[in-house]
Amino acid sequence: MLRGIRNVTSNRVGKAIMSVLFGILIVSFAVWGIADIFKGSTQTTLATVGSTDIPLEQFRSAYTDKLQQISRQIRRPLTPIQGRAFGIDRQLLQQTIAEAALDEEARRMGLRMSDAEIVHTISTDPTFAGPNGKFDPARFAMAMRDYSYTEQRYIAEQRRLTLRRELIGSIVAGAEPSKAQIEAISRFQDEQRTVDYAKLGPDQAGTIETPPQDALNTYFEAHKAQFRAPEYRKVVYLTLSPDELAKKVVVSDDDARKIYDSRRGDYVKPDRREVQQIAFQSEDAAKAARAKIAGGMSFDDLAKEMKLTSGDTNLGLVSEKSLGDPIIARAAFALPLNEVSEPVKGALATVLLKVTKIEPGSTEAFEKVAPAIKKEIAEQRVRADFDKMRNAVEDERSGGASIAEAAQKNGLEATTVDVDRSGRTPDGKEAPLPKGVDLITAAFGSDVGVDNDPLTFPGGEVWFDVLGVTPSRDRTLDEVKDQVTARWRDEQVATRLRAKAKELVEKINKGGVFATEVKAAGLTAQTSAPFKREDKVNGLPDIVVDTAFRTAKGSAAMAENTPASSGVVVLQVANVTTPAIDLNSDESKKMKEGLAQNLSDEQIGQYITHLETTLGVKVNENAFAIATGATGNQ
Repeated sequence: MLRGIRNVTSNRVGKAIMSVLFGILIVSFAVWGIADIFKGSTQTTLATVGSTDIPLEQFRSAYTDKLQQISRQIRRPLTPIQGRAFGIDRQLLQQTIAEAALDEEARRMGLRMSDAEIVHTISTDPTFAGPNGKFDPARFAMAMRDYSYTEQRYIAEQRRLTLRRELIGSIVAGAEPSKAQIEAISRFQDEQRTVDYAKLGPDQAGTIETPPQDALNTYFEAHKAQFRAPEYRKVVYLTLSPDELAKKVVVSDDDARKIYDSRRGDYVKPDRREVQQIAFQSEDAAKAARAKIAGGMSFDDLAKEMKLTSGDTNLGLVSEKSLGDPIIARAAFALPLNEVSEPVKGALATVLLKVTKIEPGSTEAFEKVAPAIKKEIAEQRVRADFDKMRNAVEDERSGGASIAEAAQKNGLEATTVDVDRSGRTPDGKEAPLPKGVDLITAAFGSDVGVDNDPLTFPGGEVWFDVLGVTPSRDRTLDEVKDQVTARWRDEQVATRLRAKAKELVEKINKGGVFATEVKAAGLTAQTSAPFKREDKVNGLPDIVVDTAFRTAKGSAAMAENTPASSGVVVLQVANVTTPAIDLNSDESKKMKEGLAQNLSDEQIGQYITHLETTLGVKVNENAFAIATGATGNQ
């Protein structure tokens, strides 16, 4: 719009027209009043939960952040329209209302979190840890920039989040599935089946003669839509990003080596050891325990005698710096493999140490990291140039230059491509399209002569124009005769295979012996290994597994490949086994954890529903539509 105004006002007549238009606008303010512009819209509240108002702008910002977050994850932009199509707007509304209800309840209960607690929570978050494992302010600041957060906003949200977790934790404490639930699900998941089966491939369909012309004509007319040519758009686009500009920058090995040497510590992986430790309250107790080791007792037996678990003694695979006590760290990293140390008097306790694994450190060679360093240097060099180049392109476009002209004047290269909605060119090949943006959706939502806003992606922009539209059309039989013939032949094969398989299944289910009937049909009978519902069976499509668990023991059935012309499988369920249930097995424990999580989620949902009902929830649907872009009333 601004570009259009600029173009119009570039001459005397245009300036006169715009003066009249703005004069009318000013008069309308005088007639209708301008107060709303300064006072704000009356629709500033999107929803109310109890005494808590959810501002329209706050939700609009949250919705934009959510779309950007998803865009980063899927590596392509997600528009507000697409977000609404996926139901993201309603999901976020439900989430925001639930959070407001929990915050309201936390305030009612007087729950608080001190500044010291929130600082500790953030500073111990591994997300913000540097190479030394400690809180890195630079990494924290970078994360805030990447996700468009201020420090104050993040701290406030973390404070609310922690209080919500405390509140919810008290609700779901002790939620556990019953033994009957675990056993029922275990029987369902662990049931195993064995099948006898035979494969019917295209060869079993016999010879398929070349179709007569009238049969081909009839088939084509009945399936003409399947062979229709898609709509194509001729699109010209220009991609500009520091990454693209950096490709033209040559960085010498010497410059890269200087950066490598200045950061050498970043490329060093320190020695690590798996350390076990037993702590004692006194040095004498440690010496007495060491005497037992000398007398033949193992480190593990000593731990058992002291009623310590592996969680109590195993410090994990650690570096020397990550061990908090420097005295203990030096002793651990001087200790030979699988030997028990003499008592080591640390700052807080006297300990015995044992090293069970040694992982030598290493340094990444310059040659390995040089490409990444050079890319970083190149991007830094062109970062300032990027803004200048972007403004230069915009100036050319505002002056009426086409994308190709704007690219040429700035030493860049525009790309022109014919593409359909699937991203393919007329010859069926994948079109060369820019990464990180959905150019296809934008191009098919535009038209020839439309002045399009550039598409943005992290670090860059894409300008595009639609140069032409080739409408979708029905192809003639001559254009797609080979495709039609192949499709007709596939359907003939599929029809014959289904008929043979159906006949074979009927014979078996009427009392025929599987092996005998299969052999008589000229097929080979095979027997599978036992498999569960979620298993992949070698050599068989997934539909066979699904069919086997829907078929009674001793019964036969058929399962088609996709497409059916590639083969059909005839099977008979030979055996059904339900293994004994071991509630102490790892599988049962994992299942119990999963069920407990489901129960917790259900309880949380019921609790939030109760809060929302008690507090009262009101949603301004018009404001919601404005916040999510569903209406143009801004």
